[in-house]
Amino acid sequence: MILNGDIVDGWQFSKRYFPAAHLEVINEIFNLQHNGTRVVYITGNHDEFLRRYTDLNIGNFQLTDKLIIEIDGKLTWIFHGDVFDNTTKGGAKLLAKLGGKGYNILILMNRFINFSLQKLGKDKISFSKKIKNSVKEAVKYINDFEETAASLAIEHKYDYVICGHIHQPQQKVIANKHGKVIYLNSGDWIENLTSLEYYDHAWHIYHYNDEEFMEAAVAGRPVKPELSVVKNEVDLFLTSLALKTNL
Repeated sequence: MILNGDIVDGWQFSKRYFPAAHLEVINEIFNLQHNGTRVVYITGNHDEFLRRYTDLNIGNFQLTDKLIIEIDGKLTWIFHGDVFDNTTKGGAKLLAKLGGKGYNILILMNRFINFSLQKLGKDKISFSKKIKNSVKEAVKYINDFEETAASLAIEHKYDYVICGHIHQPQQKVIANKHGKVIYLNSGDWIENLTSLEYYDHAWHIYHYNDEEFMEAAVAGRPVKPELSVVKNEVDLFLTSLALKTNL
C-alpha cells in the first residue's frame, strides 16, 4: 500500500477534532501492516512536518519523499507533487492554508447539496470541479503540473509517473521530443473518491461506488475492496535517495 501524501492534514489538525472514523482508517492500515502488507508513506505538503523523518523504516512501514517501483519490468516513479509550487514556503503557505479552509467549506456545502439531490433521485454535482474547469488559470496550472511531471519522468526513462496534490484523477500518455510516459494522478478520497490500483499488467483508476459497498454489507461480506496486486510480483526499490534526480 502506497499513501501518496496529505494523509494527515497537519495544516488543520486539531486535538479537539479527531472523529472515530479517522481512527478506524489508521487502525485498518495498522492491521494490513500486521498481516504482512508493506506500507509506504510518501509525504506531501499538508504533512510536510513528517519530512524531517524521511527514510524512516520500522518493520513493514517506510516513510519517504518519493519512490520507484518496478512491476512487470517497468518503472513507476511516485511522489506527491508539491515540489512544483511554493505552497510550503513563506506567504504562499499562508495563502495555501486559507485556500484549503475555503476548499473544505465548499466540500461541506457540496455534500449537503448532493445529499439533497440524491433524495430527489438526481445526479451528484461537483462545485470544485466546475470552478477549476471554468477558471483559465486553474486549467493552465493543472496542465503545467502534468507536463512538468511527465517531462522529468521521460528524462529519467520511467515508464509511469504518479502524483497526487492537485486532486485531479487522471491517466493519459504524455509525449515530447525526447519520448513518452504514462502520467497518472490518484485524485483524492475527499471529493473524487479515487485511488490507483495495479492489475492485469497495468495501472487503473479505482472509483469508489456507494452501491457496490452497500450490497457487500447487506450480503454480510467484509466491506473492503479486493486486493489487486499480488505481493510477490511487486519488486519495491526503496532506495529513493539514490535516484539521479533533485526532486
